[in-house]
Amino acid sequence: MIDAARVTQALAERHIRPDLRQREAIAALARLAPPRATADQAAFDGVYCHGLPGRGKSLVVDAAFSVADCEKRRVHFHEFLRDMHRQLVREPKCDDRLAAVAGRWLEGVALLCFDEFHVHDIADAFLIGRFLEIALARGVRLVLTSNYAPQRLLPDPEFHERFEPTIAAIQQRFVVVHFDGATDYRMGGETATLRRWLSPLDGASRVLPARYAQIEGAAPRAPSEVTLAGRSLPARSAGNRVLWASFEDLCVAHRSHLDYLALVERWQAVIVDALPVAQLRRPDTLQRFAWLVDICYDRCRTLVIASDAPLLAALDALSDWRDLSRTISRLAEMGSLDYEQRTLRRAG
Repeated sequence: MIDAARVTQALAERHIRPDLRQREAIAALARLAPPRATADQAAFDGVYCHGLPGRGKSLVVDAAFSVADCEKRRVHFHEFLRDMHRQLVREPKCDDRLAAVAGRWLEGVALLCFDEFHVHDIADAFLIGRFLEIALARGVRLVLTSNYAPQRLLPDPEFHERFEPTIAAIQQRFVVVHFDGATDYRMGGETATLRRWLSPLDGASRVLPARYAQIEGAAPRAPSEVTLAGRSLPARSAGNRVLWASFEDLCVAHRSHLDYLALVERWQAVIVDALPVAQLRRPDTLQRFAWLVDICYDRCRTLVIASDAPLLAALDALSDWRDLSRTISRLAEMGSLDYEQRTLRRAG
């Protein structure tokens, strides 16, 4: 399924020399046997990579997935939940709707990679626990990346015990690799040719029309309204490639990750205007902002943000908030030349 030498070569092409934990993960990935392997060949059913943001989990899985010689599927956790909930609603009543939906979703898949695996909600915990059980029973090989060790999934003490059987299955049937290296691979890269994080707002307001035109290939259009996941969004300009909207309408207004999934399916770039960094102290607003960053990053979309004060410094001051280190790390990478070049290749 996965050849270790080809994974190492794919990383070398990005000027990355694997550290100890990355080498451990590559070795485990290379030992994943095809679904029809014998019991002797299939010593385990998956690889669970966890650790701090930016430690190279996704780099290794990217490389492994690209060279895997089998029927494969890779999905971000937000996108998976959206798809499953939609299909469950549409599924006719039967004894086990989840099994029916999961069976179709997994049809023909030998290798499934989950990005940003996390469980904070008990309803999602039941769904993902049952889904993993079904996938393992079908012989699907699983690769999960997460910021959380298995035992830290669903940390809410009121519900954690109910998820312990799934945690036990992960610990027993997966190779668990803790990415604990000191290097954050998203930090310190060469800055993008076009600055992504603009402040203060008076200066940004002079830059944004030109930035929009550079990405869109045309001047901004008149303000309009667009629809995301059935909800209206005022747009300062909605082009063929770029959506330009205010932070108020994108992240302060009541939205879910479904809105942002719909957004990245339609546009290659998002301009977030007029972000007052003080608003990020509100947990619900910060959660929506983190979803937007996560989903834009996962789909390799261009993100430009205009704020009243330096954005990364403001987020650093809030770094005790859950999962915020991942958001900061991702924003650092999204402002790099390497990420800019990847978005251009994807758009091409």
